[in-house]
Amino acid sequence: MSEKKEFRAIIRIAGTDCDGGLKLPYGLSRIKGIGNSFANAIILSAGLSPEMRLGYLTDDEVAKIEGIMHDPTSHGIPVWLLNKRSDQTTGKSAHVVGSDVDISTRSDVELMKKIASWKGIRHSLGLRVRGQKTKTSGRKGRAIGVVKTTLFAERAAIGEQAEKK
Repeated sequence: MSEKKEFRAIIRIAGTDCDGGLKLPYGLSRIKGIGNSFANAIILSAGLSPEMRLGYLTDDEVAKIEGIMHDPTSHGIPVWLLNKRSDQTTGKSAHVVGSDVDISTRSDVELMKKIASWKGIRHSLGLRVRGQKTKTSGRKGRAIGVVKTTLFAERAAIGEQAEKK
């Protein structure tokens, strides 16, 4: 006889609360820094079924998944699938997950600003970085004509009310 596993509606993996009703690939891809292909690679290297729901994972399986996330190359996941290949500071390839994605991105942008690369200069000026056109788009914070029109209309209405009194 097979034992019935306990279902958990919310399961915590790599510092993220995941919906237990989702299948493994979709549930794992909800974690920041893990896409569909990396989620499928984790599932294959962990020896789990992709049709399994996240809520039925045991604590040992969750620990195994987190171990694969933190050191994927030792579990047979190829280097080209990682999101932080040959890091500037350490020179090693790693996969960044969760809030570490934001920290890593922020530090990369700060490094670009510090060395005054083209991308760093564009970041510091608040302009488009990846070669997009800027003639008609990217005009945030400049046009305030609509706001002025409504302000003038409100001031005129207030002035008329004051004259009537």
